[in-house]
Amino acid sequence: MSIIRYHQAARPFLAGQLSFVGVVAVPYLSVVDSDLSKAWVSKRVDLVDASGIRKVFDLAAKLKDPINLSIGLPDFDVPEAAKTAAIDAIQRGENRYTQTQGTALLRDKLHTSLSAELGRDVGEVLVTSGVSGGLLLAAMATLDVGDEAIFLDPYFVMYRHVMTMIGARGVTVDSYPDFRFHPEKVEAAITPRTKVLILNSPSNPTGVVMSVPELEAAVKLARKHNLLIIADEIYEPFMYDRSIPSIARLEPNVLLLRGFSKSHAMTGWRLGYAVGPAGGGIIQAMAKLQQYTYVCAPSPFQAAAVAAMDVEMVSYVDAYRRKRDIAYGILKKKFDLVEPQGAFYIFPAAPKGQTATEFVQRAIEQNVLVIPGNVFSARDTHFRVSYATTDEKLAKGCEILCSLV
Repeated sequence: MSIIRYHQAARPFLAGQLSFVGVVAVPYLSVVDSDLSKAWVSKRVDLVDASGIRKVFDLAAKLKDPINLSIGLPDFDVPEAAKTAAIDAIQRGENRYTQTQGTALLRDKLHTSLSAELGRDVGEVLVTSGVSGGLLLAAMATLDVGDEAIFLDPYFVMYRHVMTMIGARGVTVDSYPDFRFHPEKVEAAITPRTKVLILNSPSNPTGVVMSVPELEAAVKLARKHNLLIIADEIYEPFMYDRSIPSIARLEPNVLLLRGFSKSHAMTGWRLGYAVGPAGGGIIQAMAKLQQYTYVCAPSPFQAAAVAAMDVEMVSYVDAYRRKRDIAYGILKKKFDLVEPQGAFYIFPAAPKGQTATEFVQRAIEQNVLVIPGNVFSARDTHFRVSYATTDEKLAKGCEILCSLV
């Protein structure tokens, strides 16, 4: 029931009448605390949970100097060359809309780089507002209401909720305990409504990198069942043990999504890009939808990305390989876990007898922030550790986690 506050003199006018102020007629009512505003919220919103990652992110802002092993936020800064390029672009007045698909300069540079890497002409490039923006556009461009997209469980949190928002259905395939791609499990989940297979390698939250045989098996499945593969490769630069080619090199009919958020620490700049299957129909559809959603990616940061592509980032990857070794070396003493081969996450099992949520609460009481696995999964058995922090904080945080077992 709404609680309505009004002036005593206005009481006679409440039955559908108005109080006149000047020449504008306005209701002389103010909603103080009401279910009325909730009535205006769509049912779609009720089907989407608030991000568990963002909840911890908000919690971190309230704690005094926590050991934050929760957020996938690189601990290095944007390269100086990219900062300078962004500042120069702003000073030159490059602050207006670009073409919806992105500036010609950035698209041309991405086209040249990707074509060389994949060994073929990749066609049209679309610059997106982050890979998250690219995922939303990709889902809207390819899936109708009731269509299905398959992805492995555990999964990046956005996959399931994007499907809900557009009226499609996310179908998860359990990949525990090794978090590998098992083609027989995936094929068993395919139905006549299945249209898309989403692959995330290196993986968030597990750090697993798909092997070449797994990529080949995924391609074989996609061809057999006429599925579009959407390859989320935001963590592609962070592979530590061996270099694995993109699935887009093995199969041209792949929608490839990458970005600058993790590779160049541009998380707040919202800059990603996409190349699609031969013919360009999906990229053109995504560009059309971008006109009515994001309009275009941020203009000065597109200039910065051109400069960022010339910056050598190998030393940063080496630093994260070392961080991976620190986290794995400490946590494996007390936890059941799979050694990550990429990204900057590790996904240990909670101690026996505890849910991940219960264990994470105990960790937070010790000022260590990690994410419970049910944020990424139908299970509440594991928790995610991000090792995107200083070596010192990482080691201290992992030792505290071990002390809780």
